Amino acid sequence: MYRFLITLLTVIMTGLLIPVQACAAPRLQDTGGKVIIVIDPGHGGKNQGTIENNHEEKQMTLTTALAMYDALSLYDNVEVYMTRTEDVDLSLKERAEFALSVEADFLFSVHYNASLNHELFGSEVWVPLEAPYNTYGYQFGHEFLSAMKEKGLFVRGIKTRLGEDGLDYYGIIRESVEREIPAVIMEHCHVDEPRDASFCDSEEKLREFGRADAEAVAKYFGLKSSALNVDYSDYQLTEADAAFSRTKADSTEPDLCLLDFLDADYENGTLSLAVSAADYDSPLLYYSCSTDGGKTYSAREGWPECDTLTGDYPDTFTLNLDIQPGTAPEVIVRAYNQYDLYTESNCYISPQVFPSQQEEASADQNPDSGDGESVEVVPVGADINVQNTGEDADRDVSFLVFLEICLVFAALLLVVVIVSQCIVRRNRKKKRLQRRKEAGNTRNQQR
Repeated sequence: MYRFLITLLTVIMTGLLIPVQACAAPRLQDTGGKVIIVIDPGHGGKNQGTIENNHEEKQMTLTTALAMYDALSLYDNVEVYMTRTEDVDLSLKERAEFALSVEADFLFSVHYNASLNHELFGSEVWVPLEAPYNTYGYQFGHEFLSAMKEKGLFVRGIKTRLGEDGLDYYGIIRESVEREIPAVIMEHCHVDEPRDASFCDSEEKLREFGRADAEAVAKYFGLKSSALNVDYSDYQLTEADAAFSRTKADSTEPDLCLLDFLDADYENGTLSLAVSAADYDSPLLYYSCSTDGGKTYSAREGWPECDTLTGDYPDTFTLNLDIQPGTAPEVIVRAYNQYDLYTESNCYISPQVFPSQQEEASADQNPDSGDGESVEVVPVGADINVQNTGEDADRDVSFLVFLEICLVFAALLLVVVIVSQCIVRRNRKKKRLQRRKEAGNTRNQQR
């Protein structure tokens, strides 16, 4: 029933709120003649950026930016600049001022990522809040993230972030837009997460990112190169009509997340549950799972078949779990949206323990002792309790229901008896008073 309601609600809300799939469209930014590009290697000098996994982001961004510069310089009718070519301190305002001084058409800020709990993975692009810079960033971001997806990276989406003052949170975007220069932040991957770390663990891989960035820029501007024998002048970009709705920051958790039992194989230690969830403001991105009632959670996994570039994701998928022998799992799932906010599901509690190999061997050696007897249920993290299973559990439940009904009837019967006694006593009292009154009248008459 839960799954039916979720599916129906999701279909209705999807039609109303989720944007339609992106399609080809003309580029919105018109540069006229020569294209002027500024590449900004993030951080530098005392500002190291992330230093997780023995990386130093300021060096990583410089390596990627230099490769991006070299690749873009091979295209015709384009001027390419860099905010820094060495390890120097440079404020965000100085970077934007430099872009203004060369009359840049676009500033591309190169970055690598890390998360506080080392659990996020994937590529993302941060774009301006304000039009038309938002739509410019959206069209470029689609090309950049498509290239990252082709590499095998998970796509976290094209996003905006609002500061407390109502302006763009990220300084390089805010400073650039104030000077009427489109700007984006390209977060290539998370250096501190194992699934991403392998994409950035060598100098050559960092340069490969730079060359992929250059190709995304060339497609965005419709550049051509006689040296490379490529021509993107007729290349069609993604439709940007839904840019604002797709990039709008979502400050609310997913709307719902529910679990439904599908199947349990106690012999082989597997459990299958249906996970149903929905968020009507942004796509679902990750999920994580707890089998001990929410005390600990697994590493995040990508929501199956989610596509942040179109806003599409399935509202239901099957979760197959390998259960630790000797436990009765208490399963909770968290569904995370594009802005890493989550909603927890209901808790599915296994009605019986998943037996250990020793218990199975003991049952095989004593076949007569296992039929019709209760099994010991050991919920993870809870006290040991003996519970009946199968038909015994149903019999116990029926007996308890019967006992409760008997107690209710007994209570009602007691109430009836008490009320009846009260009525009888009251009638007796009335009769005694009546007899006294009649006796008194008789004596008065005699007087």
